Amino acid sequence: MEHEAKNNPYYSRTDRTKLDIPDQEWRNILSPDLYAVSREAATERPFTGKYNEFDQLGEYYCAVCGNHLFRSDAKFSSSCGWPSFFEADKEGVYYKRDTAFGMERVEVLCQRCDSHLGHVFDDGPQPTGLRYCMNSVSLEFIPDSEK
Repeated sequence: MEHEAKNNPYYSRTDRTKLDIPDQEWRNILSPDLYAVSREAATERPFTGKYNEFDQLGEYYCAVCGNHLFRSDAKFSSSCGWPSFFEADKEGVYYKRDTAFGMERVEVLCQRCDSHLGHVFDDGPQPTGLRYCMNSVSLEFIPDSEK
């Protein structure tokens, strides 16, 4: 994702100012895969994302804008095929009802840039009972050793 940030003037891990960027500008900045997931709510194929079976200590940020989303100690192995977390940064995400494909789900979006990240379900572990099922392409990981 580092190459994404180099071409993206809106990327920042410290600025939480809400972004209102035209869709065409995102299309020009983002890779086709990231654009499809983040702006068109596509889903990467299960078990293919780089963070699905990934277990390092650090922070997860929005790959589109750099907004903080998750801490690695909230990540767990759900065996669903996508990286899963039981807790999100309350200032990093917001939720929207998703009825696409005849299903009733709760979409998780980045609070700063409105990018689609994945969905949240109520079948996760304690203490929250939630499972944030995220697309790896939507995430950028920064290990604790680099902070």
